[in-house]
Parts: sequence; structure tokens; C-alpha cells
Amino acid sequence: MTATPQEIIRSSQWHHLSVQEVTRHLDSNLETGLTSAVAAKKREHFGANELKSKPGKSPLLRFLLQFHQPLLYILLIAGAIKAILGQWVNAGVIWGVTLINAIIGFVQESKAESAIAALASSVQTNATIIRNGQKMQVPSTELVPGDVVLLASGDKVPADLRLVRVRNLQVNESALTGESIAIEKNTQPLNLDAPLAERTNMAYAGSFVTFGTGKGIVVAIGDATETGRISQLMEQGTSLKTPLTRKFDKFSRTLLYIILGIAALMFAVGLGYGYSWTEMFEAAIAFAVSAIPEGLPAVVTVTLAIGVSRMAQRHAIVRKLPAVETLGGATVICSDKTGTLTENQMTVQAIYAGGQHYTVTGVGYAPEGKILLNEKPVNRNHFPALAESLKAGLLCNDSHLEKKDGQWQVVGDPTEGALIAVANKVGFTRSSLEEEMPRLDVIPFESEFQYMATLHEDSSLTNEQEHRTIYVKGSVEAILKRCQQMLDAEGNLAPVNAETVHQEVDAMAHQGLRVLAFAKKSVPDVETLHATSLQHADIENDLIFLGLQGMIDPPRTEAIKAVQACQDAGIQVKMITGDHAVTARAIAQSMGFHKNGKVLAFTGSELARMDKSELATAIEDGVVFARVAPEQKLRIVEALQSKGEVVAMTGDGVNDAPALKQADIGIAMGGAGTEVAKEASDMILTDDNFASIEAAVEEGRTVYRNLLKAIAFILPVNGGESMTILISVLLARALPILSLQVLWLNMVNSITMTVPLAFEPKSERVMQQPPRNPREPLLSQSLLKRILAISIFNWILIFGVFEWIRQTTGNIDLARTMAIQALVAGRIFYLLSISQLGSALIARLRGIRQRINDASAIGIGIACTVILQIIFSQWSVMNLLFSTAPLNLNQWLICLLIGLPMVVVAALVNRFDPLD
Repeated sequence: MTATPQEIIRSSQWHHLSVQEVTRHLDSNLETGLTSAVAAKKREHFGANELKSKPGKSPLLRFLLQFHQPLLYILLIAGAIKAILGQWVNAGVIWGVTLINAIIGFVQESKAESAIAALASSVQTNATIIRNGQKMQVPSTELVPGDVVLLASGDKVPADLRLVRVRNLQVNESALTGESIAIEKNTQPLNLDAPLAERTNMAYAGSFVTFGTGKGIVVAIGDATETGRISQLMEQGTSLKTPLTRKFDKFSRTLLYIILGIAALMFAVGLGYGYSWTEMFEAAIAFAVSAIPEGLPAVVTVTLAIGVSRMAQRHAIVRKLPAVETLGGATVICSDKTGTLTENQMTVQAIYAGGQHYTVTGVGYAPEGKILLNEKPVNRNHFPALAESLKAGLLCNDSHLEKKDGQWQVVGDPTEGALIAVANKVGFTRSSLEEEMPRLDVIPFESEFQYMATLHEDSSLTNEQEHRTIYVKGSVEAILKRCQQMLDAEGNLAPVNAETVHQEVDAMAHQGLRVLAFAKKSVPDVETLHATSLQHADIENDLIFLGLQGMIDPPRTEAIKAVQACQDAGIQVKMITGDHAVTARAIAQSMGFHKNGKVLAFTGSELARMDKSELATAIEDGVVFARVAPEQKLRIVEALQSKGEVVAMTGDGVNDAPALKQADIGIAMGGAGTEVAKEASDMILTDDNFASIEAAVEEGRTVYRNLLKAIAFILPVNGGESMTILISVLLARALPILSLQVLWLNMVNSITMTVPLAFEPKSERVMQQPPRNPREPLLSQSLLKRILAISIFNWILIFGVFEWIRQTTGNIDLARTMAIQALVAGRIFYLLSISQLGSALIARLRGIRQRINDASAIGIGIACTVILQIIFSQWSVMNLLFSTAPLNLNQWLICLLIGLPMVVVAALVNRFDPLD
């Protein structure tokens, strides 16, 4: 056997070789295919035609990794020390806290990556092949290099094929290349550097045959296919942490070092004061536990989960919780064009017929819209040239439209679907026209001739010698050179002005429109070889030019507004597509894309020729990147990330999957999107609407603002507690608060009071502000000053109440209980000060009417806090477990009054550091 080594099979140069060279390399025969024996040997060598999925982490390992966090190390060690000292209740509570955090993290984490598995399912199908000289069907997994595959309309291509024979073959490769129009295939060798989207002699795994038939020889299977190369790109892509995750990691490490350093200092100072090592362990552990914001991970998770719920109501399904916050911080959105910014439905928008220019309203395949002349609807009966042009597009057509699930869809070629839809808009229907002009014969579209022609019986012809009409559609060059006359505005014959027609074509092309020309010819029976046959010679000349129709996959109206809103919010929007540069740039201009008022466009081949610095500049300044390969999409995202940008990437095809996975947040289309794109993404748009991204950005920004409120609420308690314990040790005083009491405040009390902040509605200014600086630390200077100020007040409150009650009553448990309850009272006032409920209440006291949003959440949170704190001090079981003492009514009132000054402190802090 002379088959090439696997390295050659993996090469992507098959488009450059002739059919004979490909056959020789693969030791195959185009007529008889492979023998079963040869196929079996090749299967042993190359393996099955399927993608190898990357094994994910086991559930147990993913659960154990939840404990792999710096702050949890301290809690685990603290619990171990408590257990060694025989304090099993304390140890159990501390370990319980770490277990709760681990469970929350485990539930939050996404399930094991299944993008590669989705890629595998995208290429598995049955294939019709020739083997042992016989035509047979086999599962696509059994294909090997050298197999001869037969293709027909409707087939999914089972492997990468070098085409050896085609008849009007058209293949939709949009999921792989981003090109929305089916590609016409041929068998001629191409230049070695031909980009993927222009390799017209290849058919790639996972694409669909929309028209015609073909034969191809398998040149790559499994991981060696273009789809397989994408799966490898996904595996190679760095799994980046989100900005929030990075900031929490940095914050956790910094806090860990500070806690360990201060705890060690406390331990040494305490021993120097003559305390026993067990007492100092208790103090050090109490300090460590007080400094760790145990409730923060749970509160963050809840806040993100609420953001997820809100986004779902706005058609954005979040698969990974951190994506909520990440989208809110996005500085660049890289969007695929086809099906994301556009309708993914070809639409005729301009018509030139009879020397007049018509515009067409309505988008997609629905028969909704009108044809306008000078902005006025036309009656087809008054415009014969227009009517003939539309009839030509409707009759010279092999596709049809059908309504499925309330949506009009094309069965066949999207271009032909657009021609049907525009004819329907003025009342023409295929069924009625075919009754009047039944088709007798057809010349299917062939790339060699660049046209399609149909022969029809035509009873409307009055000339006794002419009873049939030929309608022709195709490229302008192919049609115009066969025309000597045209229909004028009144339907009369006039000479064709080729220069004028070409000017009209250029004008449409600059709008990004794909232009088709239409012509007709009336013929007598004797001009055809047989009564109902049609030959190329019949349309070689004497055609009557009917007009031009320009079509495009139009942008979504709501997407135009969304792009503008994103740019107003300081977010760059870039288009990355596999489509032609002229079309992509025209779409971008019509949608208002720009950077500094310019719409710079680059092609994939231009990017490939740039050096590193030129590439960086082009990616920074460019707005449109057209004709790009999957690897280039990935590199563009990586280049933007290297500049510190937070990148959101939208897409729907297999070709988008690597970039979706690499981006800080990948956004897939839920309807038109492939399973591969969905599995590689962090978020899915259920309505396939770019406009939903704007809504998701709003929610993401709101979530981040609410997270900052949560941090500003939780950390001052940790600050006050740790300051209290540290200063008590340094002053050789009894601890005002114990480690288990700290855990209660940090977990139960903090969560019940912080969760309501997650329900805070969005600010009216949320989309009028630029994106936050991704390099900005989680704790900004202003936020640190706020936390320090409130922490000092909390320390004064805890330390002061404890010392006062202990000295006046001698009851240390009562002193600690009242100190905690006074702290909680202050926290309630602080919660009101940073919530919109508090600002609304203050506004009403001033006589300003302001709507109160989500008051129930804040009210419920405060009510739950009060109930839990009553249980904390009044229930004997809690007294035993947490060393608390019951309070009488006077003591409760004292705690409330002592916490009241927080209102003044919070007002001062809010003046200098507003959180809204």
C-alpha cells in the first residue's frame, strides 16, 4: 500500500493537487473505490472517523478542588487545631462553614467541558460510498482516507473531501467559514495559499449539500479534518479566569498573608504577656476567622445567580455564573456577522429595471413588505419591466419557501429564496405563474456558464410563431453579453446601454449587495431541438435584458440600536466574519460601526502578511475583519486580551467555537447556533438577537455594582471584628467576641442582610458610563477608605459596649451578646444607607417623590435578621452553643440606640464615596 503517512493526511494542501495526484497519494480508485481489505488496514492505521474528546475532571476531583482556596486553608487548619484541643463543637462548626462554601462552589461550577463531544456529533452521519466497486451506505465513523463518497442534495458531508466530479454542486459551509451563501463547487486545482472559504474543490466535514450532486475522495478524517483542527484549537486555547475570579484570587492571597502575619504577631505578643499557648491559639484562630469574609463567596454566588435569573428574562441564558459579572465589564464585543448581526436570510433590497431604481422594504423570506419607486408603493401592472424581472426570478428558480414554527424558511438556495420573497411582495405566486407558464425544461446553474435558464409554455404571446419563453438569471457578465435589447419603463424594446448597467452594478456592490441579472427570450418551437428541450445554444444571443436585483443578508433593526448603545457605553464593537470584505464593511457602515469615526476593514490574508506590531495596530484600530479563518478569530481575541481588554465574542458556527472558548465571555446564538458553539460558550441568546447583549451588559454592570455594595457591607464587619480581637490581645484584655460568634456574624447574619442587595435594580446611568478599568483592583482606594471608616466605627461599637457591660455587670457572656446585637443594629442602619430603599425613604422625608424599588427584599432581609438575632440570644440551645446570654427589653433598646450613630457615619461616607 502506498498511502502517505498520517502527517501528510493531516496536511491541508489537497486543494492544490490534481485529482490524479490525490488518487495516487491515497492509493484509491475513483470508479471502484477501496477494497474492504485495504479499508480495514487503513482503519487500523488512521483510526475511526470521529473526534477524540478530552476527558473532563471527575465529580469527586472537582468537588475536592473547591477547597483549593487560600482563605479556606486557614479555616481548615483552624478546625484541625480546635479538634486537637478537643473542642469538637467548635471544630465541627468551622469545618461546616468550609463544607458549605465547597458545596456552593461545586454547584456553581459548570459541568465538564463537552464542546469536543458536540463537535464529534456534528460530523457523525451516514455516508454513501463506493467500496469493492459497489455503491453502499456506511456510518461516517467507518470512512478512511481514500474512500470515494457520493454527495447529493440534503447530505451532510461526512469527512473532508477533495471533489473529483461535480454537477451543479453547491455546499453550505456557513458553520465552518461564516459565508452565508452556498458555495458553488468545482474540481480544478487551486493556489496553495487559497483561504479556506475559497477552496471550491473541497467539501468539508459537517457542511451541507444544498444543490446538485458530486463525488469526492476522503482526504482527512476525525481530528485531521478542518473541524478536527478547530477542536484542537479549543483544547489549546487558554482557559482564562474571569476578571472577577482574578481579582478575588489576588484579594484572597493578599488577605491570607496579612492574616497569617498578624496572627503570628498576636501569638508571639500573647505568649510574651504570659498567656498560655492554648489561650493564644484561641485568640489567633478568633482573629483569623474574624478577618476571613466566610459569607462573601456565598453572597457572590447568590448575587450572580440573581443576575442570571434577570438575564434569562431578557433572553440571555448564562451557563457559567462568573459570566454575569464579566459581561458587565466587557470593553470589546467581537461579533460574528451571519445570523448574529444579520437576519441570516437573504433579502432583495434594490431592483433596477426599465431604467428605474426601486427599493424594497421588509426583511427575510416572509412575504411582508413593498416595492417602492420614489418612496411610493408600486403596482406591478403599471411597471412591465419590473414585473418581468420579478417573474424571471420566480420562475427561473428551483427552491421554495415554507412556513415552519411561525417562521418562513427557504428549502434550497438562500439567493433563490430571496427572489421568491420579493416576487410575493407584489402578489406574484409560484403556483399561479406556473399554471400560466408551465416549465418545459431547465438548464441548471453551472459555474462554467454562470447562469440558469428555464423554458416555459407562454400562452400570453400573441405572435403566432412564438409560443414559448426562456427566462435566464445569472451573473451580470454572463447575461449582459448575450443581450442586445432591454425593456424600457413602458415595456417597449430599447437598445442596452452596457456602461449604464455596469454603473448600477457597481453602485449596488458598494452597498454590499450581491447582484443578479435577469433576461428573457421568446422563441418558436422550431428553434429548439425538440418540442420541450432547451440547449445552451438557444440562449447564446438575442436575450432581452430585464433588470438587476441586489440582495444581502440584512442587519437586524434592533441590532443597529444595540451596537449604538454599546458604543455609547464605551464598548468597542468589532465584526469578525468569514464573509467578503465589501459585504462585511457595507453591513458595518449601515449599522453604525466605527472607531474614532472610521470603519477600517482588514481581510484574513492581509492580517497573515502583517508582522507582530502591524497586526497589533490593525486589531486595535480595525472595526471589520473579513474572510478570516478560525485560527485568526482566535488570534484576534488573544491579541485584544493581551492589551488588557475584556473581550466578549458572539457567534453561532463551528468556526466560532475556539474564539468563543478563548474569550472572557463567549456568547452563542440559541436558535441558529450549532451545538458546538453553545457548548463552547458562557452565555446563550435564546432569541439570537444581538440587542439582547445590550440588555445583558446592563444586567452585568448592575450585578458588579451590587457586588461592590455586598463587599462594602460585609468587609467592615470583618474589619471591626479583627481590629477588636487584635487590640484586645495587644492590650491584654479578654476577647470581646469569640471565634464561633464571629462565624455566626460572618455567615448567617451577613448572608441574610447582604442577599437583599442582590435585588437592587439597575441605575438609570448604567449604560451612560464607560466600562470600568479591567486593571482596577477589586478594592479601589475609595472603597478601602469606606471599609476602613465603617470598620473603625464597628470596632468602637463592639469594644466599647463589651467593656461597658462587662465592667458594670461582670457578666462576660452578656457583654459579648450585647456587643454583637449593637453591631447588628448598626449594620441594619448601614444596609439602609447603601440601598436604594434608604435613599428613597430619605427623599420622601424631604418631600421628593421617588419610586421605591424592591423594598420587599430589603424588608424581608432585615426581618429575618431580627428574628435570627432574637433566637441567637434568647434560645437556650444557642446560649449553650455560642456562649450568649438572653437580653431583657431595656438591653435590646440600649443596643438599638447605640447602633443609631451609624446613620451619621454612613451619610458622611456616602457623601465622599457614593456606591450608585
